[in-house]
Amino acid sequence: MLKIGIDAMGGDFAPEATVKGAILALEKIDRNSRIVLFGDEAKIREILDREHCPADRFDIVATTEVIEMGDHPAKAFQSKGNSSITVGFGYLAKGLIDGFASAGSTGAMMVGSMYAVKPIEGVIRPTISSLIPTIAGRPALLLDVGLNVDCKPEVLAQYGLIGSVYAEAVLGIEKPRIAILNIGEEETKGNAQTKALFELMKGDTRINFVGNIEGTHLFSGKIADVIVCDGFVGNSVLKMAEGLYRINKAMGMTNEFWEAMNYEHVGGTPVLGVNAPVIIGHGCSSDEAIKSMILSTEKCIRANLTAKLQEAFKN
Repeated sequence: MLKIGIDAMGGDFAPEATVKGAILALEKIDRNSRIVLFGDEAKIREILDREHCPADRFDIVATTEVIEMGDHPAKAFQSKGNSSITVGFGYLAKGLIDGFASAGSTGAMMVGSMYAVKPIEGVIRPTISSLIPTIAGRPALLLDVGLNVDCKPEVLAQYGLIGSVYAEAVLGIEKPRIAILNIGEEETKGNAQTKALFELMKGDTRINFVGNIEGTHLFSGKIADVIVCDGFVGNSVLKMAEGLYRINKAMGMTNEFWEAMNYEHVGGTPVLGVNAPVIIGHGCSSDEAIKSMILSTEKCIRANLTAKLQEAFKN
């Protein structure tokens, strides 16, 4: 039985949205998957009862504390030993659940990722990524999107490998095309960081490196399946895309491409490069977004992504 751990107390609308999202996910997950809810048991059972959902459809792990958005992540992770996030990571580290997701404190989730399950040996810095829609009909992967705003070329080169493994294992793309987000397609374009990165990636036989990609072609799907950049650039691109989605929505313009930019359909972003599947959801996640977050977690677990990344970094 595959077990998907969910922080029921994480997010602006928790536990209401998280429990309702978990109920929605029940109809979508595999019959051999089981959702494990970490949080205030009385509140969880109250919501389940109100929604006419039998509590025995879930495993519930009772916790008494919550790491709030305003808490210091590292201090709270240690001092609030019975919080839903801390207990959830404890279960993950012991193998009692197969993956863990939360729309709560991003900082606390990263503390748990780094100190409870730890980075994969050989990974300099874990990263967070985001799927972006393309007009080619399949998503591309952008990384980093905010975790590491200053990156050395060696770190970014690892993101190329991490992204390649993810695209093949989770997205099902054979020999994914890896590119560097740059101000021009020519090899000589860019700053010192991207020029040095180009040389590193050009010599890496483990990836299908296709060179630089300009922002113009980011959403075309014609050049690359995985786009590498530092967290400062990636986060700026992501928030620009989110802003354009909201503007188009407000203007009444909608189509399949724009709807794919809706964070509710993605649900969360995986922390890539650590020893277990960890998914971080948007703080304002609705029940629909929580459902998507749970499905994303299940997909990462079933793709055996962690083992494949560990194998890629073995040498």
